[in-house]
Amino acid sequence: MMQQYINVKMEHPHSLLFYRMGDFYELFFDDAKKAAKLLGITLTHRGKSNGDPIPMAGVPFHAAEGYLARLVKQGEAVVICEQVGEVTGKGPVERKVVRIITPGTLTDDALLNSTQNSNLVSLSIQQNQIGIALLDLSAGIFKVQQQDFKPEMLTIELARLMPSEILINEDLVDQNIIEMIKKQLECPITKRPNVDFNQKNADKTLCDQFNVSTLAGFGIDHLPLAKSAAAALIHYAKETQKTALPHIRNITLEQSQDFIALDPVTRRNLEIIDPLFEHGTSLFNLINDCQTAMGSRLLGRTLMQPVRDCAILEARLEATNQILEGYYESPIRLVLKEIGDIERVLSRVALGSARPRDLVQLRQACAQIPYLHESIAPLLQQNDSPKLLEQLNDDLGDVHALHQHLSAAIVENPPVLLRDGNVIAEGFDAELDELRQIRDHAGQFLIDLEIKERQATGINTLKIGYNRVSGYYIELTRAQAEQAPSHYIRRQTLKNVERYITPELKGFEDKVLSSESRALAREKMLFEQILEQLRANIAELQLMSSAIAQTDVLTNFAHQARIRHWARPDFSPEVGVHIIAGRHPVVEELSKTPFTPNSAQLNAQHRLAIITGPNMGGKSTFMRQTALISLLAYCGSFVPAESATLGPIDRIFTRIGSADDLSTGKSTFMVEMTETSQILHHATQQSLVLMDEVGRGTSTYDGLSLAWACVLDLSKRIKCLCLFATHYFELTELGHESMIDNYHVTAKELNGNLILLHKVQAGPASQSHGLQVAKLAGIPSSVIKEAQKRLKILEKQQIASPNMVVQSDLFSQEKDVAEAPIIETVEKIVEVIQPSKVEDRLSDIDIDDLTPRQALEQLYKLKSLLKS
Repeated sequence: MMQQYINVKMEHPHSLLFYRMGDFYELFFDDAKKAAKLLGITLTHRGKSNGDPIPMAGVPFHAAEGYLARLVKQGEAVVICEQVGEVTGKGPVERKVVRIITPGTLTDDALLNSTQNSNLVSLSIQQNQIGIALLDLSAGIFKVQQQDFKPEMLTIELARLMPSEILINEDLVDQNIIEMIKKQLECPITKRPNVDFNQKNADKTLCDQFNVSTLAGFGIDHLPLAKSAAAALIHYAKETQKTALPHIRNITLEQSQDFIALDPVTRRNLEIIDPLFEHGTSLFNLINDCQTAMGSRLLGRTLMQPVRDCAILEARLEATNQILEGYYESPIRLVLKEIGDIERVLSRVALGSARPRDLVQLRQACAQIPYLHESIAPLLQQNDSPKLLEQLNDDLGDVHALHQHLSAAIVENPPVLLRDGNVIAEGFDAELDELRQIRDHAGQFLIDLEIKERQATGINTLKIGYNRVSGYYIELTRAQAEQAPSHYIRRQTLKNVERYITPELKGFEDKVLSSESRALAREKMLFEQILEQLRANIAELQLMSSAIAQTDVLTNFAHQARIRHWARPDFSPEVGVHIIAGRHPVVEELSKTPFTPNSAQLNAQHRLAIITGPNMGGKSTFMRQTALISLLAYCGSFVPAESATLGPIDRIFTRIGSADDLSTGKSTFMVEMTETSQILHHATQQSLVLMDEVGRGTSTYDGLSLAWACVLDLSKRIKCLCLFATHYFELTELGHESMIDNYHVTAKELNGNLILLHKVQAGPASQSHGLQVAKLAGIPSSVIKEAQKRLKILEKQQIASPNMVVQSDLFSQEKDVAEAPIIETVEKIVEVIQPSKVEDRLSDIDIDDLTPRQALEQLYKLKSLLKS
């Protein structure tokens, strides 16, 4: 048995091997140690290898999904090795690998969050070009692109694609690419053999998958690296699923310029999908009221990749507008609420891993399609009915025949697993019904047969019995044996009786003794036939699923617009952002007081707005809401504003807040400057840039100088659309420059208390109100009083010595500064105390992930380190 295990493990050295033994999945050797640590399960031993006990750990097979989910969440790949042979007692049971579970190839609901996409991404890099491919097995999505290789654009594309796992060529020379990806994204990177990326074989792999002779119809024939990356995904998916991929029928060519680029920093700062803090609320959390799981996932993908094609946007907006005008979203959403996650059901059907209740979900969805057609119909009866809704209505199709078939085939409430039996409905298959009848009503059959034989023979004492030795038999006394019919076959002779068998009884015996196993085998065969029939129609069913998801997103957009009083945005070919009475959607929802709306005006003549005012005054909120309104508009949604007109936007940048990056040794200021550098190098005239407190992480003069220079570069050289929040009031002097305007957030002092009005108005702020904000934050009154004294002293010094080099005179004294003597900086060398082994060990321990036993073991190890 161990030799069998070792042979399988040698084929999968980098994955955990779940080896089926009876009612458990067992792990051995290093796999057992690793699983025990990751899952907190008991580590035991079984047998010996080279004289040493073999480590072993295991999980019950019926509870394996929970353990698998935890392992995959931690980035582990798991090989499932099942028993496929019968237990004979002669040698080990035959076993084989039936599936390999990896973070990027998940399709089971137990392993995936309902709103989570499972995206497998492949990279094929050659010189200055890169091919990128994405495959979502759970949804049947397959996309590719090829572009010039630029590291900063790669991180943006990967952030948009949200990979769960990345495949790269194991022969990739530049390891810096891998390190760069690891810094930006928290997802496993899997190295694959070079042959999977072979460009010569890629065409054949893809043509075989799509059952075509050429890829010209997909528009990727001239993109060798895109095809190479796509072929690698097909190889990996087939290897892990151990089956064909019939639901992968098409491949879509994308271009990065089709979408507004959002780098990982911007996605994080705007809290599009995930909030910055654990108990926060993201934009997705707020507006995701989709009625289906596939609708929620499509909404997430839509928010993460705002499109630049105004035709697509206008189609979505027009459909949403028509739904709103007729109050049609409510009846449509009521129907959608009854539809399960058939997108993933279809993927499991295609991969042969569907369960009985998956087909119940599909049946229920099919039952709702006529009602969905009916609820959409009023929209289509209008003269100017939206073309998008017409297309979606057509894509829903007619699934009445499929619904009837599934209703006849599957019981109302089947068990979770097929092996439990009683999945196929009564009346669907005559042979199965007969086997069940025999299994469930054997006693009645024997009574009926006994009466029948007594009547046929005229022997009233005839009996039918059963024992393990003889099986079923007809029993007659010795005296009556002479009256036995000719078709009675003697089976056993006893002292006073003779036992017989008949062809009918023999047939019954064969059936009843094997009816249970035969009924289950028959059910499995019928269930597989149903899946095969569904696979034959997978294209139409996927089209239906996609139409349901898109309809769900559109009606959700309409629902959000109605309950939140959002307006339809307009698009202009002229560069600019014109928002009237805009609101931050999340802050407005969470605020206990009425939200103060603000307008934003950026265009070719007014490209940069310098925003001053106190902390907590609303500067960051104003900037973020401007970006979120722009993003929502380019997703095809209504927006939280009275009106919004947006020109073309190619990228959105944010430099808002930062913290030390201890893992790479970067200080707050270094992180800030790195982000600023990215913006200054890559922003264009069509970029929307948000800059908050640039230069605050260093000395006043250095920070102010950098902020001043950044404002000029953004407005004069780059000429992007920019909101620049700052506490450096000296920057307001730049308001006299062309294309630069001053704005401030308003506040008032009343009886020594600060009242924040959160209103953005033209012109610079008069003062920062820093001490009042500190007071609001709960700083002790003694500290506030001391600060007030010091502030008065500084103000008097400035009045008494107007020629002093002070903050407000920094740029008015350029001559004096230039003539000032250069002070040579001397670097101080200090001794760095190295941490002890105990400290190193303590820093590596994740206390929250320890079991009590593991904690005790760690204590012993720490104690031994102290002694060494």
